[in-house]
Amino acid sequence: MAEGATPWITEAVVNAQSIHILGAGLNSARPAHQAIHDLDSRGWRLVPIHPRDAGSSILGRPIRPSIDEGIIPEIVVLFLAPERAKQAVTKMLMQYPQDNFPVIWFQIGALDEDTAEMLEQSDRRFVSEDCIVRYITRNDLEANVKSNSSTWFRQISDEDGSGCSVWQAFSDDVDLMSTELEWVGDLLDLEQSQHTIARYIRSLRRNDETLLETAIRLT
Repeated sequence: MAEGATPWITEAVVNAQSIHILGAGLNSARPAHQAIHDLDSRGWRLVPIHPRDAGSSILGRPIRPSIDEGIIPEIVVLFLAPERAKQAVTKMLMQYPQDNFPVIWFQIGALDEDTAEMLEQSDRRFVSEDCIVRYITRNDLEANVKSNSSTWFRQISDEDGSGCSVWQAFSDDVDLMSTELEWVGDLLDLEQSQHTIARYIRSLRRNDETLLETAIRLT
């Protein structure tokens, strides 16, 4: 890939509202974690995905264990070893039809020949041999539509072992919980996710309130 801008990549990046980053957890030494910091002020809704660290957050952005059913990602960045990247791509090929398939961005070293062949044969768009942070920085890109949602939510099991659940709202970073995570996401996740908990919260919305007001009322 050339060091300059590639038109279709630039168009996809600046028009995206969200960038899902697989492998972004709490370890600040990892490039995926640093990517959240590097892209923080450029307007995108950055979505860290990390099964082990899910329920905590990076710069006030909740870490999800996976991409919920019902969420249609626009750009998915893979900070993963090639075998795990292949598994993630295989799942996305089964989950998203071509007209809703995200741009897959492999960080350098994440793509193997088998995965590239799968995507090429399926006529899916992907980027490799370039770092998304470097590409955005090099071309001084920002999101065309800035994301401004700062409130996020999670549901965890109660610490007393009663079998009850606790619904929480946050606007900043929090530590990992000591009990089981049942769901986590921001307002857009809450609007679109087909997870049982997100659907239940939506069902409790009153006629005179927004979904954000509902979610905060239930905390």
